[in-house]
Amino acid sequence: MAIRSVSRARVLVPVGLLVAAGAVAAALQGQSGGTEGRPQMSAVADTTSSAPPVVAMVTPTVTPAPTAAAPTAAAPTAAAPPAASAGAAAAALHSAVDRAEGAVSVAVTDLGTGQSLSYGGPGHGFATASIVKLDILAALLLRTQDLGRTPTAAQRDLATTMIENSDNDSATGLWDEIGADPGLDAANARFGLTATEAGQDGYWGLTSTTADDQLRLLRQVFTDDSLLSPASRAYIRELLDQVEDDQRWGVGAAASDGGFEVKNGWLPRDTDGLWVINSIGRVERDGHELLIAVVSDGNPTDTDGMDLVESVARAAAELVTGG
Repeated sequence: MAIRSVSRARVLVPVGLLVAAGAVAAALQGQSGGTEGRPQMSAVADTTSSAPPVVAMVTPTVTPAPTAAAPTAAAPTAAAPPAASAGAAAAALHSAVDRAEGAVSVAVTDLGTGQSLSYGGPGHGFATASIVKLDILAALLLRTQDLGRTPTAAQRDLATTMIENSDNDSATGLWDEIGADPGLDAANARFGLTATEAGQDGYWGLTSTTADDQLRLLRQVFTDDSLLSPASRAYIRELLDQVEDDQRWGVGAAASDGGFEVKNGWLPRDTDGLWVINSIGRVERDGHELLIAVVSDGNPTDTDGMDLVESVARAAAELVTGG
């Protein structure tokens, strides 16, 4: 059946660096076509559930395999922004999220200060659409490292068009190279992605994930605390930096000087015509280096979803960096 309309009531009250919000989230499951270029989707079964999300400013402790538990608040080691500034930033995030017609979740970390933010209902699985292409490439590079070699020329050609142009045929080719859904799940288990499940029967675009897991994946690409070699990470970053111009929207809206690397995903649902719109990447903002993941579904149009993702990314970045 179609994704059902869900009314939401949110309360966002800043208390120092802790901000709590209540929301209703829809869990999305099922099989469907996972391609980009705005294709139509085949039938999908959708269900709904509710869970209270939490936004918390924390100093994360990175481990090889993070748990699936929702983040909890902790006192950050970095200097806290003034209460008034944090309050205004929290209000801006609340306002941005409250615009959502469906569900939206964001996760951000400041690589310099260690401050992190996570907003979204635990248990809500978002279809990845084409942001899974970054995951596919990471899995491929991990696989080639295990074999003691580098990607072939053919694999590199597929990777280039998959990331820079979001080409679906290239993604399908590399999906097969990594062993399809079992291969992606195996790689993600090693990466510490605890809430991501690969799409079945070749529908890689219906891989289910969370903003927190996408942030874990970004850490594999953009930090030294990674299973990927420096050469593999540099290769991925080079491709993300060269996505075609008409795909350079999304979390890059939070950048203050245009410096960012991004991978976006967009996908309409056949059942109701609503859009999945996602964006993940690295952003430079006022001297801060941020990793940001925003995932959303239930958007009336692709443009609505893009506007939502960008406004949420800007507001979350503002809150993490203290304005």
